[in-house]
Amino acid sequence: MGPAFYIAAAIAVLATIMVITRYNIMHALLYLVVSLLAVAVVLYLYGAPFMAALEVIVYAGAIMVLLIFFVMMLNLGKESAEQEKLWLKPRIWIFPSLLCIILLGELVFLVLQNHQPAAEVKIVDPRAVGMALFGPYILAVELAGMLLMAGIVGAYHLGRQKEKTLHRFLENNEL
Repeated sequence: MGPAFYIAAAIAVLATIMVITRYNIMHALLYLVVSLLAVAVVLYLYGAPFMAALEVIVYAGAIMVLLIFFVMMLNLGKESAEQEKLWLKPRIWIFPSLLCIILLGELVFLVLQNHQPAAEVKIVDPRAVGMALFGPYILAVELAGMLLMAGIVGAYHLGRQKEKTLHRFLENNEL
């Protein structure tokens, strides 16, 4: 592998370490998107442009949807909006943006290069992937869908605000 692979792999590892070490969930999600983009570049380098596109669309796009659900579920009012404005200052975006710019430059360089694919590479069209997923692997696809749905329901129940309820015997008794 050339230097492009090592740059993308280093960015993926560094961004993943940043995901693990961040205390703020918003910052961790931003680094997770960078990590997934770096993995997409690695997949492209391995001669799998379709998988790289799926990586960007499915995983990085799913993280953005997760970010939207996170903001929607934790709508805590003005105090949290002010705190979020403090968290989203431009200096926080510098390091993830730098990693993304390096990845973008690397990807543009690779696309503009005139290189021939290796002889062993077998091109698989999207229809064949769909036929495989909804053919012999349908059980795995359905189980993954149920697992994701359980995760969404669990996240909703963990994140919702609980009402303060009194026991039925204490409702009429004023203390």
